[in-house]
Amino acid sequence: MAYNIPILPREKVFRDPVHDYIHVQHQLILDLINTAEFQRLRRVKQTGTTLFTFHGAEHSRFGHSLGVYEVARRICDKFVRNYPSLTPGDGLWDDGERPVVLCAALLHDIGHGPYSHAFEKIFQTNHEQITIDIILSPETEVNQVLSRVSPTFPNEVASVINKTYPNPQVVQLISSQIDADRMDYLLRDAYYTGANYGRFDISRILRVMRPHKDGIAFTISGMHAVEDYILSRYQMYMQVYFHPVSRGVEVILNKLLARAHECYRSPEYGLNHSASLLIPFFEDNWTLKDYLKLDDGVLTTYFLHWLDEPDQILSDLAGRFLNRKPFKSVALNFDKDAATIEHLTELLDNMGYDTRYYVAKNSSYDLPYDFYRPDQIKNRTQIELIQKNGEHIELSKASEVVATIAGKARGDKRFYFPREVIKSDTLSDDLFADDQFEFQTIVTTLENTTSY
Repeated sequence: MAYNIPILPREKVFRDPVHDYIHVQHQLILDLINTAEFQRLRRVKQTGTTLFTFHGAEHSRFGHSLGVYEVARRICDKFVRNYPSLTPGDGLWDDGERPVVLCAALLHDIGHGPYSHAFEKIFQTNHEQITIDIILSPETEVNQVLSRVSPTFPNEVASVINKTYPNPQVVQLISSQIDADRMDYLLRDAYYTGANYGRFDISRILRVMRPHKDGIAFTISGMHAVEDYILSRYQMYMQVYFHPVSRGVEVILNKLLARAHECYRSPEYGLNHSASLLIPFFEDNWTLKDYLKLDDGVLTTYFLHWLDEPDQILSDLAGRFLNRKPFKSVALNFDKDAATIEHLTELLDNMGYDTRYYVAKNSSYDLPYDFYRPDQIKNRTQIELIQKNGEHIELSKASEVVATIAGKARGDKRFYFPREVIKSDTLSDDLFADDQFEFQTIVTTLENTTSY
């Protein structure tokens, strides 16, 4: 449905290190940015524990969300200039879709919580569903702003997020294998981490992007720019997002929240310091209002309090997280090396570690690029190239570079444990010395024979 969205008398801009300027031309977008729910994203870091490895990665989901909006705005501008719809159903761009595209782009991450993935794992939250709840709840400022456009407009925006919006062009602009979200976070995370291999030519990609009746495609003359994007994404996942140290800190964060949860619910341990904003999550009766009170700063404050908890495990884990004492890891195959993992766990147990909290198996995998396969339950939208004769060809069939990584999950599986166990200067003469020496010997052998 086409909406008449008021234009600001004078364009507003946000200075941005990735896109130079982020241009806000509609009152609707400015009003959404000024909502309490969106401003909260200033207090939620974009890359979670990655900043413990790449210290510059202090950027927020607020900046990323603005960036996704800007990329989507630029795409709309190029489409309406170069591929405007002339007749209904011609597969070209209907600029009446612009309001829903821009709002969905801006709000796509608004449901993320503090240290999102670790928090979700412990308390069984889902940031995508919470994003939809924020958009649809009459109690949120976001919903009230969207509802001023039309009573049905919040549902339209939410349907883009959950991929049920009827126009595939709109959905793919926000969520596909090459969308506004991914393009911004790759460039933004590369900038803030200093990982130059995450950069790609976004101007060229936007130049060769075009709409068609089934979604979004790219002219074949831009194939090399798309290849560069795919490889940049692959490198960012392998070198940054799956970095073993960042995952080692996230393991501690998972264990810390799990221990706090247990302490709260157990009369044996207790939780002496107040964690009032987490109580609804400990008791599993939280509401959207409870969720929106949380951010990274709230959790960090509680972690500082937990340093002084009498529960030694909780206090120790809080100290490891706050003072960057990540768990050490070794790459292992969880199936083939199950006996080794069990033995290492037993040795740690013998040394006095509670292996519920000081041992973890962690796997991180991603498909750098996927294509349609009829036997898959869930398929990603493949990248289509438009040839000079107008026919479409799937990217990996045209690109030998992409074909080598297409459909193949990349990543590794790791066994995590306290770093001090393998420090030779911690080996003592007490009754645990033999267990520690054996542990060190096994890990050293694995490190010398494993290909990372």
